[in-house]
Amino acid sequence: MTTATSSHRSGYDDPRELRHLLDRASGLAREHALRCVVVGLAGFEGDLEFPEVVDYVESALRMDDALFRMTRERAVVLLTDVDRARALEIMERLLVEFRERFPSLTEPTVALGYYEVKPGGVPASAKRVLPRIFASSPQAH
Repeated sequence: MTTATSSHRSGYDDPRELRHLLDRASGLAREHALRCVVVGLAGFEGDLEFPEVVDYVESALRMDDALFRMTRERAVVLLTDVDRARALEIMERLLVEFRERFPSLTEPTVALGYYEVKPGGVPASAKRVLPRIFASSPQAH
């Protein structure tokens, strides 16, 4: 699993790593004609279980995928070599698996947002991607 590493005292990832993640998605689309999907995971402020969801998602990612922790309630996932429909299936499956694995926890309240990076498309940038992947409110999944 390729993940951004935490390098400052807040415990969240270095903001430069988000740019690297988005550049990687654009590079894969441009240089290898691979689709990638950037997924936003958002929880309610103060949700004590949301970090557990993020940890679970991170542990289930493939080697070429990545996770970037923005804040306690927001994370960005890069899924490589998938389209939006497949990314939706993957994220829904992971949330179901989380519920099955940890039945004593309440239903995870998560908002999922998707931005597909396509070959020949506009390069991904934080300014373009973040408003789209964090546009919806969290709800039980």
